[in-house]
Amino acid sequence: MKMVIKKILGTTAIVVGSAAVAGVTTYALMEQQQQTVVTVKPESSFTMPVAMFGNKDGGQPVDLTVAAENSLHAVVHIKSTQLGKTQTVTQMPDLFDFFFGDGMGRQQQIKSQPRVGFGSGVIISEDGYVVTNNHVIDGADEIDVKLNDNREFKGKLIGTDPNTDLALIKIEGDDFPTISIGDSEALKVGEWVLAVGNPFNLTSTVTAGIVSAKARTLGVYNGGIESFIQTDAAINQGNSGGALVNARGELVGINAVLSSPTGAYAGYGFAIPTSIMTKVVDDLKEFGTVQRAILGISGHDLGDDRTKDKDLGTVEGVYVAEVTDGSGAKAAGIESGDVIVKIAGKKVHNMAELQENIAKHRPGDEVKVTVMRDKKEKTFDVTLKNMQGNTEVVKRFDLDMLGAAFQPISDDVKRHLGVSYGLQVTGVDKGKFAQAGIKKGFVILKINGTKITSEEDLANVLKSANQSPERVLFISGYYMSGRRANYAVDLSDVG
Repeated sequence: MKMVIKKILGTTAIVVGSAAVAGVTTYALMEQQQQTVVTVKPESSFTMPVAMFGNKDGGQPVDLTVAAENSLHAVVHIKSTQLGKTQTVTQMPDLFDFFFGDGMGRQQQIKSQPRVGFGSGVIISEDGYVVTNNHVIDGADEIDVKLNDNREFKGKLIGTDPNTDLALIKIEGDDFPTISIGDSEALKVGEWVLAVGNPFNLTSTVTAGIVSAKARTLGVYNGGIESFIQTDAAINQGNSGGALVNARGELVGINAVLSSPTGAYAGYGFAIPTSIMTKVVDDLKEFGTVQRAILGISGHDLGDDRTKDKDLGTVEGVYVAEVTDGSGAKAAGIESGDVIVKIAGKKVHNMAELQENIAKHRPGDEVKVTVMRDKKEKTFDVTLKNMQGNTEVVKRFDLDMLGAAFQPISDDVKRHLGVSYGLQVTGVDKGKFAQAGIKKGFVILKINGTKITSEEDLANVLKSANQSPERVLFISGYYMSGRRANYAVDLSDVG
């Protein structure tokens, strides 16, 4: 399963679709790649320069067999299954409904077919923790993991982070083959790497190439964190979640995106660096959710139309367009019009590098941010905060914390209350609902302005609310008596 960037001549579009359970992203670029064909006459002789593959003075070796052997057995095949579900669909009302019915349209139950998707993953610990892409297992009810030696296990989802397209799952056992985690920041453009995946449920496959670029932003994660390693090692659909490995056999990235006009390999692949992966994995293991630190600025790279006519004293960095009130950047003294040029003493060339550096930290960490202001460097000590504007640990908010049971409302309840959707509270125990005064039988219609038709809708709204600065649920609905009721559920004391 692979997130794909498509090049379509003459058009520019971003399309998000679905291939089985996994999300498949397509991205259209306007430029047409020109091909150069070089013909070598049969009688001509050609000697491969030694420098292309290394040299006798310690250059990078062409023999990558050790690196392949170190990584093959740690890469697994992942099958994600979304079971068929029965959904109630309300059709648009017709004349018959208006004259002989309730005017609300007829309802029909539709059962969807099971959907199956495939991808790859990487075992990072002997006790069975496996890293993959979020889009590989997104929406899965069942996760099956098959090792390179054909052993099969059921996978348990530990946590996901859609903002970085990473997920962590666990298989039960010990002494699993692993791969050591390397330093993606030490990678150099031109360095040899291997792309290892298990896309076909056979055994792991290996392709080789070089690092073409670093800190690439593609815009495929809808505002998420992107700082991709670009490589020309062949990456195809089904390689999502596989390993990008350096010549020493160390994991330096998780393969996530390919660029292609056809959906198959055409020269460009992109991987999430281990500098981002390591911190996300640590958070998911410890907290169940990512402790995301934010600097508190919005801005853009230098050199575009918004800054090309300004003399800012530097040609590289991130231009600060706005500073968020209550953020660490605001408190430290960073201002609109500054250009961020360093984080913790390390140069920042663009927004992707800035995101990658901040993504390694947790709320409460203090970092030195160097800016160019009035063509002079100034350094600020910034205490990073979370989305809520504080430094507290945010825990994963599960439905269990509400202390209630739910079920979609029946047709009888819909007719009785005159509604076309809703989620009924079938039981209340100790938890947030009991504290707010919500009773058994209450029918939830909306939470924070979002229609609620299923537990999945409820879980999504809870997750969004828990990550918002307000951390509150505004719930509206009806009791069976027809009495309308509204509640506010405070989440601020969770975590």
